[in-house]
Amino acid sequence: MENQYGRIVKYAKVKYAILAMVFITTIGVIGYMLIEHLSFIDALYLSTITISTVGFSDVQIATVAGKLFTIFLIIIGWTAFAYGISVITSHFVEGGIGSFIHRVRHKNNIKKMKDHAIIVGYGRNGSQAATELLKRETNFVVIEKDHDLIMNSLDKKIQFNEGDATDDEILIEARISKAKSIILTLPLDADNLFITISARALNPGIQIITRATNDSAEKKLLIAGANEVVMPEYVGGLHMAAMVSSVDVVHFLEQISVTGSADTNLVEILCSDLPEELINQSIFELGIRTNSGANIVGFKTAEGRFVTNPTPDTKIIPNSKLFVLGNPNQIKQMKRILHLD
Repeated sequence: MENQYGRIVKYAKVKYAILAMVFITTIGVIGYMLIEHLSFIDALYLSTITISTVGFSDVQIATVAGKLFTIFLIIIGWTAFAYGISVITSHFVEGGIGSFIHRVRHKNNIKKMKDHAIIVGYGRNGSQAATELLKRETNFVVIEKDHDLIMNSLDKKIQFNEGDATDDEILIEARISKAKSIILTLPLDADNLFITISARALNPGIQIITRATNDSAEKKLLIAGANEVVMPEYVGGLHMAAMVSSVDVVHFLEQISVTGSADTNLVEILCSDLPEELINQSIFELGIRTNSGANIVGFKTAEGRFVTNPTPDTKIIPNSKLFVLGNPNQIKQMKRILHLD
């Protein structure tokens, strides 16, 4: 809504600038025709050279009234035309040259990306996802086809690739073959389904996270190759229902962040990323709580089973995951212990 208002204001300024220029010229034509009794062409010609301050002398002003009118026309005309030209020039420079510079700069940055995330759509869900990835300092690119929306968001240090993500060429430009994950936030399930199929074909190993509006769409997206399907309305409903009986629990969980920006962070550690000497050690042998203060609150087995509060003798094996809770300093110390810095 804000972007739409900005576009309306911008175009209104250009419209009023043009109308002001036409209005002043019209006053000049009518004035010279009435005062100096000139023909329409001579009056238009004299008005133009007067307002532009060129001042050719091939058309003479014979009367005192005409000379006074000319002085008046120069004063108001020059001011109106100077404003009008500045508004129109600014509009086209920002929309043309500014757009060209933006395209070149961002395309060069995107060409260097690897193991990045791709966000398709910069609406409410897409912009929120972008904000969270910025907090995590994760490299990502946003695919968006609304040019004005992109130009109004350039100050947010986000890499944009302008175009329609249903076109494979746009996905390729976003280096989907080198991307680690893609987040689909488009409002139409059909578009998200089509892009899911394309993304899976262009990068078989990419993680695909997409939104859906209903259960039927969720099933189709999973069949098409999506790894995770999120229904915003469903999640929002669960959140509100939980507040009915457990409002403090909900608020407590809201204080736990996965971005590193809150006092308490929850992070996941893929055990396959750990040094070889730590594999097959027990949680107790790792000494994470003793040496960092962080707590291992969850464990995901290689088979995909989740374990809450795993016992100290739980073994660290490839393809399993640890879920660690702690403040930012504890998390940093934990990563040093596991040689993940």
